[in-house]
Amino acid sequence: MLGEYRIEGRGAAEIAASVERAVGAGELAPGELLPPMRELAARLGVNPNTVAAAYRTLRERGVIETAGRRGSRIRPRPATTGREELRVEVPAGGRDLSTGNPDPELLPRLAPALAAAAEEGDRRPVLYGDDPLDADLVRIARAELDADGVPAGPLTVTSGSLDAIERILLAHLKPGDAVAVEDPGWGSLLDLIPALGLRTVPVGLDDDGPRVDDLRRALESGARALIVTDRAQNPTGASVTATRARALRAVLRDHPRTLLVEDDHGHGIVGLPPHPLAGVTRHWAFVRSVAKAYGPDLRLAVVAGDVVTVDRVRGRQRLGPGWVSLLLQRAVVRLWTQGAVDREAVAKAYGARRDALVDALAERGVAAHGRSGMNVWVPVPDETGAVARLVRSGWAVAPGARFRLASPPGIRLTVSTLTPQDIAPLADAVAAAVRPSPARVYG
Repeated sequence: MLGEYRIEGRGAAEIAASVERAVGAGELAPGELLPPMRELAARLGVNPNTVAAAYRTLRERGVIETAGRRGSRIRPRPATTGREELRVEVPAGGRDLSTGNPDPELLPRLAPALAAAAEEGDRRPVLYGDDPLDADLVRIARAELDADGVPAGPLTVTSGSLDAIERILLAHLKPGDAVAVEDPGWGSLLDLIPALGLRTVPVGLDDDGPRVDDLRRALESGARALIVTDRAQNPTGASVTATRARALRAVLRDHPRTLLVEDDHGHGIVGLPPHPLAGVTRHWAFVRSVAKAYGPDLRLAVVAGDVVTVDRVRGRQRLGPGWVSLLLQRAVVRLWTQGAVDREAVAKAYGARRDALVDALAERGVAAHGRSGMNVWVPVPDETGAVARLVRSGWAVAPGARFRLASPPGIRLTVSTLTPQDIAPLADAVAAAVRPSPARVYG
């Protein structure tokens, strides 16, 4: 228990900080058991209630987890060690397919839109107390949401999808609550949830979205929220079909108190229509960001939701950043109204690259998933070995550990910058990398 590290402190904050420092420095490893509260209190000469308060703080921050009589231990993936650190070095002269970035050639030029928005800002400076939402942005976004079947409700704007999801979860949940998430799923989200003191409950998925039975089990086990990616699911490319959406809504209808959060980050890069689940639970939010189609540096997402959820998100936002820059909102409006992105052409470009790779892998006997978006997911028997062999072949891919909770190993390949000439050599390299190494015979 703890090895050589000694927890220090007299107050709850000092004790919690001592543990967090050790976790950040690697002196306390994931899974390491902490002393029972009374034992640590006696060692430090403090009241057991002080240690209990320190442990509670650590749980709320996602640093430790408690399993009843089995005690408290460092989380397997504490919030201080993000999944983004699971990176692969790109070999000299190699190609990086690990980032999840869009193709820069398919992104619009931002200078004209930003300059026009700045000129408008010079004419009408934004001041404290002004409406934090651009009226044109709200009008255009609401019309598109209506066309896609998202229920009526107020809108707000946040600094990207992850910012929106964090604010929505904090608006309704308390530390210790469980959140049902896709597995494999978005690595940043899987880091965020324990950082908020919440628990993840994995929900398996296939090409058509979350599995119905898995969702039912998650909600029946006590999950208070569900986060679903409607299209271009990261990392698998899954897209919720109309049939799957009906089945998922039926499950949610039996659990109307579930907080439903839908992430439609694929808007603008996916040809498949969304099939929203919203409308059958009391509290819901539908998040649509502009990052993938217009550029990751445009930190803006539109959030539709029920009145209570949107009001709470707005209220908390007012006490923090206040609002998302109107300069940025107006620039996005110009990008939208001037057709800066040919959404159909972008969706076709990503689809052609993705389908070409999936088909080439199938020809080589390798199963792969990529129904929508810019990523392809390849299940592998040996994740570490596959990644290493691909690096040696000149291809850097994302290890599946960045995206998994309980699902089997895999690797993610971002296809956004692939050319037709890349497909065959990449498929050959993947096919060679995923096959188990031949057994050695010693005689």
